[in-house]
Amino acid sequence: MFSAFANSFKIPELRKRILFTAGIILLCRLIATVPTPGVNAAALHRAMESMSQSAGGVIGMINLFSGGALAKCAIGALGIMPYISASIIIQLMTAVLPSLERLVQEGESGRTKITQYTRYLTLVICVVQALALAVSLQNPGAFGSTENIVSNPGFGFIFLTIVAMTTGTMFMMWLGEQITEYGLGNGISIIITVNIVSRMPSALIKTYSMFTSVDGTSAPFGIWHLVFLSVMFFVVTAGTVMLTQGLRKIPINSTRKVVGNRSYGGGTSYMPLRVNFSGVMPIIFAQALLSFPVMMLSKIKATQGIAAYFQMGEPLYLLIYSLMILFFSYFWVSTQFNPMKIADDLKKNGSYVPGIRPGKPTADFLDMTMTRITLAGAIALTVIAVLPTILSQQLNIPWGISQFMGGTSLLIMVGVTLETVRQMESHLVMRNYDGFLKSGKIRSARG
Repeated sequence: MFSAFANSFKIPELRKRILFTAGIILLCRLIATVPTPGVNAAALHRAMESMSQSAGGVIGMINLFSGGALAKCAIGALGIMPYISASIIIQLMTAVLPSLERLVQEGESGRTKITQYTRYLTLVICVVQALALAVSLQNPGAFGSTENIVSNPGFGFIFLTIVAMTTGTMFMMWLGEQITEYGLGNGISIIITVNIVSRMPSALIKTYSMFTSVDGTSAPFGIWHLVFLSVMFFVVTAGTVMLTQGLRKIPINSTRKVVGNRSYGGGTSYMPLRVNFSGVMPIIFAQALLSFPVMMLSKIKATQGIAAYFQMGEPLYLLIYSLMILFFSYFWVSTQFNPMKIADDLKKNGSYVPGIRPGKPTADFLDMTMTRITLAGAIALTVIAVLPTILSQQLNIPWGISQFMGGTSLLIMVGVTLETVRQMESHLVMRNYDGFLKSGKIRSARG
């Protein structure tokens, strides 16, 4: 494996892509550290630290995906989340609006228009989120703080915050597109992964403090806790890799076509159906939707007692959270996976599933198969998603550490790492170098 990394720099094109990607990553991290003018960074940091102990919600998720930029109120505080939200909205609308569906079928020109719509929607979301954040910063109570976070509140601060944060997000979106075109891997995913990984040093420091005695007092955790966490991290990471790479191969036979004296086609291939077809989207949807009722109920004095049952780590919260992940797993598959279209395409190309008649019977077979493997994938996804919360709330492991034991962090890091390594391996194999694995290969996240 180490020789494969060394060989990566022997290929001029691959070396250029790696260095270009590294340079863009450094630029993105710089955007995440430049503060927005007019904010008391120390007061905001203390408020965000207290909020992050509640294990997430929308604020915690944005802060995680921005690499801690939200806690610093940097110009990149919104991170790349507005672009992700816009992409999800456009994808869902594509399955509903015929006009957008026609654009998808138009090929490159249609995709270009959809990309442009996504950028416009990203801009709108940025303005709305930056406005909400600027107004909230002027109200310390929104962050559970008694200190003044903004030194000079007013229209000037709001306008400056909107312009700075919107510009920061749009610039990072453009940088992500440059990585996709000239660098290595999917640019947006790379930026998110780097932002998540940037939180690891603080997690390692917290892990060290867990097993270190202070002022003569014994350490809060012992050696067996360290063994347990190490084994847990290894098992969960291995399970996440299996979930990300797992697929069901549907055999496909192609009929042989004879044109003149030559024959084309024929043979057997397979159609990959991914076990975790929806990726990390069900977790993001569930976290976002569950956080709003808690916020609303906690603001009303009469319903504050009810809000306590929906706090993260409570049995009712975990139950609803798990059910929502299961629901959104199937919801995403139903909107993005079209068995009838796949069956029609197979029929037009003269291909078929052995033992299944073309047309509707093939569509029914694919729908039934996808339903079954989605159940297995959704259950595994739910276990990975709730594990950090259980470790944090039930075993008193700091949230900064437990969030790397599963959930969105681990799923994104594993998926993006595998996809990036797969692209590097394809460059190596193409030029007759050994890949990262001596046997087998790393499968693409797209199957």
